[in-house]
Amino acid sequence: MESISSTSTAAATAATTSAASASRDKLDADYQSFLKLLIAQVSNQDPLEPMDSTTFVSQLAQLTQVEQSITTNDTLEKIEARLGAANAREDAMLIGREVLVPTDRIALAGGTAGFSYALNGTAASVSARILGDDGTELRRIDGLPGGSEGRHEVIWDGLDRDGLRVPDGSFRVEVEALDADDEPVFLSTYAEGQVERVAFRDGTPVLQLASGAEVSPDSIVGIR
Repeated sequence: MESISSTSTAAATAATTSAASASRDKLDADYQSFLKLLIAQVSNQDPLEPMDSTTFVSQLAQLTQVEQSITTNDTLEKIEARLGAANAREDAMLIGREVLVPTDRIALAGGTAGFSYALNGTAASVSARILGDDGTELRRIDGLPGGSEGRHEVIWDGLDRDGLRVPDGSFRVEVEALDADDEPVFLSTYAEGQVERVAFRDGTPVLQLASGAEVSPDSIVGIR
């Protein structure tokens, strides 16, 4: 059983590079420029006509407000990073579990594979095609239920169109549904798969399933 790697965790952390740190660096530079300008103007002012300090007080107040905003953002980023780490640990606990997700990838194991579909409307005809990685049709299953209530479960017995046993592996399923006018009916395909690994894409967790599918943890419909 594979676990979430420290490299993946580090990549996820690096992906959330602090914008507050960059803003703070710029603010420090602005402070230095402000102080240099203030010292220069105070040193060169006319003693008989002292400069009005209102402008500098206003600018200093604005810089202070910006600093407070940056501090708030920095705190929020730290909270977000901690929540992200907690979520990553929760996702890692899914490794080895069977999850039901929207996908067209199925895993044939022990000579059988299951999937399900949900129709957005009533269909007059529904069929499913089992495809290999190269797109070759291995099996076609006709006469599937066309009702729009809930998900319809389908079990593939692992046999191809000639009745020969197909070796276990990962395959793709393509479900087609047509109404009475031969118009396509919108549908969603689901399948169960065992979580083998938690990876990250730009800091976002992705579950890698034994079927070859990669899905977001947020897309999980069921767990067992």
